[in-house]
Amino acid sequence: MEVYIMFEVGDSIFYPLQGAGVIESIEEKEVQGEIQQYFIIRLLIKKMEVMIPISKMNNSRIRMVVDPHTLDTVLYNFHNGESDRSLSYKQRFKLNTEKLKTGNIEEGSEVVRDLIRIEKEKSLNSSEKQMLGNASKILISELSLVKGITEIQAKELLYR
Repeated sequence: MEVYIMFEVGDSIFYPLQGAGVIESIEEKEVQGEIQQYFIIRLLIKKMEVMIPISKMNNSRIRMVVDPHTLDTVLYNFHNGESDRSLSYKQRFKLNTEKLKTGNIEEGSEVVRDLIRIEKEKSLNSSEKQMLGNASKILISELSLVKGITEIQAKELLYR
């Protein structure tokens, strides 16, 4: 079976629930007796390296990072968009989990924005605190990679 490779070494990518990173190399490795080609990706969060079989890339939801114009639109909506305050905790947690799994930057930024706004009014429970922490790290990783800025500068763009 021919595998369509849409990424190249050096590409800046986004891995849902993991954050932004750069494809460092393509290597052939033997894992559990099977030889496959893998993308070696250096993730910004935790300076972690992951190996993803090329054959699994199409199902991974990995995408290129967004372009600067899209990012500016996302930041505008982050600061000026409306939050839905009508959801119960359970509904909100389920919806936010689904949004984060998509890997879509707009949806991920909405999760961060809405949880920050709720946290300003009342304290979040431990599950939502953890979700906010993870989701904001993931968003900040893409912001810093696209804009070529530090993690601290990216945080300042969100929390201004």
